[in-house]
Amino acid sequence: MTSASERIIVYGVTGSGKSTLAARIAERTGLPYVSADDLTWQPGWVAVPDDEQRRRIAEVCAQERWVLDAAYTKWKDVVLPRTQLIVGLDYPRWLSLGRLVRRTLVRAVTRERICNGNVESVGQMFSTDSIIRWHFSSFARKRARIRAWAVESPGPVVVRLTSPRETRRWLETL
Repeated sequence: MTSASERIIVYGVTGSGKSTLAARIAERTGLPYVSADDLTWQPGWVAVPDDEQRRRIAEVCAQERWVLDAAYTKWKDVVLPRTQLIVGLDYPRWLSLGRLVRRTLVRAVTRERICNGNVESVGQMFSTDSIIRWHFSSFARKRARIRAWAVESPGPVVVRLTSPRETRRWLETL
């Protein structure tokens, strides 16, 4: 990361640890951390309408300093032109899926509140809107995007990390 990187996206497959890494980057650099889920989900797991999501993301991106833990397809065109660094978590499926299942089960049992007071449930894990199902349907696309960005950046510097150990080492350089 260059010292000039003050607008950072952490990008990866569902369950890879984007939010955790984004929060750690913010902690180490003093940059404000922004949770994409907080901008895109209302209480009761009601999705924020697309135009409102784009407005909220544009408001964040207008700022000079931020770390964002996602770049959703429906608004990545708003984020990428302002991004200075993309940190891509390109972990194997077994790792990200294992993390996702474990995290989801723990949250379902503890009733931990996330993104605007929402809670996950065991029933959701097996529903048509399941985050685990989303992992399977989006994994190949997201991983291919990280790899393509690493070869030919869409503009910002791209750091592709392929293991938690590599990620920890990179984080220590901040």
